Amino acid sequence: MASTLKNVAIIGASGDVGRIILGALLDASSFNVTILSRSSSEASFPPGVTVRKTDFSSADLQTALKGQDALISAVGATAFGEQKKFIDAAIQAGVPRFIPSEFSADTLNDEVLALLPLFRQKKDVIEYLKSKESDSFTWTGVASSCLFDWGIGNGFLGYDIASRSATIWDGGDKKFTFTNQKQLQEAVVSVLRKPDATANQYLYISSVETSQNEILSALKLVTSSEWTVTPTKTQDEVSAAIAKLGKGDFSGALTLVRATTYADIPGMGSNYAKDRELANGLLGLEEESVEETIKKVVDAFVSK
Repeated sequence: MASTLKNVAIIGASGDVGRIILGALLDASSFNVTILSRSSSEASFPPGVTVRKTDFSSADLQTALKGQDALISAVGATAFGEQKKFIDAAIQAGVPRFIPSEFSADTLNDEVLALLPLFRQKKDVIEYLKSKESDSFTWTGVASSCLFDWGIGNGFLGYDIASRSATIWDGGDKKFTFTNQKQLQEAVVSVLRKPDATANQYLYISSVETSQNEILSALKLVTSSEWTVTPTKTQDEVSAAIAKLGKGDFSGALTLVRATTYADIPGMGSNYAKDRELANGLLGLEEESVEETIKKVVDAFVSK
């Protein structure tokens, strides 16, 4: 295999994670990037980047993927199952590396899947990739847990900077890991630059090992403010989330994503630094500071 996977196609580049990964590829300036975008999509992308419109049929995907060294999938939940079609097209087109849409909780963990059945589609994709391994086709999965700076900045992780309020699960002392956007970017770039070392592996990465209370303390310090705390329990959050999903409210799934980190459920394995073998060394990632991350997020929020 080539020493670097240079020609890189990405599907789902207009989504939250897709934009982060696309930014890394463009900033690296060492990749030829092609965005595969649905023919009907009105999404806009940075000037100068190659955008290939497609109907996502198998035949058109194969044509679009000719000459590519890697295909990155950053699709959202509605397209998790479609990834098998992407994989087949990549193989037929001679693409040697596929990076599936992981970039979140550990979808190889049965406890995670019991809590969040939606992610079973992700595990099915990993199993499918394993069945397709060959001398000419490889894959790499990247499990990052939740994105730390992204989730603090937009409130996804339960901290509201504007109102100085937080929702804390089960006392807030449970330890877990998060990954910052920049380190997710560095991880993906490193996978492409180290194809042999990362082939056919499911890699766990982390920026910080922390807890809800440690994050809250950092927010209090950086904002020089007291925060209003609303305590909650895993059982209450999960029950409410399932009820929402039963009514067709997809926000319930987002609560369950948070639960894969915060929930007081045995076997969740949400502390990758302790529960898994981190690939930080392999990928050149260093441990980061909770307080410094919070300061950057708050400064960016204030400057808006």
